[in-house]
Amino acid sequence: MGAALLTMFLLIAILGSLIVGAWPAIAKYGLGFLTSTTWDPVKEEFGGLVMIYGTLATSIIALLIAVPVSFGIALFLTELSPAWLKRPLGTAIELLAAVPSIVYGMWGLLVFGPILATYVQQPLQAMFGKLPYVGAFVSGPPVGIGILSAGIILAIMIIPFIASVMRDVFEVTPPLLKESAYGLGATTWEVVSKVVLPYTKAGVVGGIMLGLGRALGETMAVTFVIGNMNQLDSLSVFQAANSITSALANEFAEAGEGLHQASLIYLGLVLFFITFVVLSLSKLLLAQLRKGEGTKT
Repeated sequence: MGAALLTMFLLIAILGSLIVGAWPAIAKYGLGFLTSTTWDPVKEEFGGLVMIYGTLATSIIALLIAVPVSFGIALFLTELSPAWLKRPLGTAIELLAAVPSIVYGMWGLLVFGPILATYVQQPLQAMFGKLPYVGAFVSGPPVGIGILSAGIILAIMIIPFIASVMRDVFEVTPPLLKESAYGLGATTWEVVSKVVLPYTKAGVVGGIMLGLGRALGETMAVTFVIGNMNQLDSLSVFQAANSITSALANEFAEAGEGLHQASLIYLGLVLFFITFVVLSLSKLLLAQLRKGEGTKT
């Protein structure tokens, strides 16, 4: 109980310190801070929409890539992989989590960025650039730096976390349940979708939320490849942008006391609430899944 209460106290203390530090910006801008795209330290005019958009966009791109890849890895390791390959392949995937984020950032900037610009962004622009609506998402110079690049780097970083959790929870499914399904003639996919996933849905959602939390809070890798531009000219995933964590990393050390520093702390407070909302939604999702159990025949 003491450990649990201490954790709760620390959480409340962090929230309180963020509110106190951000209060000058909260008092001046209010909720308008969340919808303003202006970020001008010289004139002391600040708005966080560009950073919030960059954080959410890169995290969504990372999840769209990482979740299916992680699911495929976990499915292969638990159901399809030969015994001699299972351990070394699982270890190799887990070792990706040990690579420092700054190494991912440098690799993304120097190696992956040019490859992305040449072999992904330019072909995408040639295919979809002239289409209505869709073309807006692939407009801009294909330089390999921007929201898409940051999202892919984040996906590579969170795949080990999600895949490891999925693999572990898949393995705790009682073998008797799976063998019974196979005995009734179910295919591997039917066993996974109708037996393994319903049995382990809480762990699967928890693994996805763990990866999303890592993506939302990642700093150095995103700082290298997102472009660090405080403007929102279009919805293109090719354009340079900024995120909450990269803005804090780039500006906090040099921010003077007053509105600039308070606005940066306000961004940290917004990130705190984004994470809280994401975790709350995951809890609601699990509650709805549990409520629906036994209603289908």
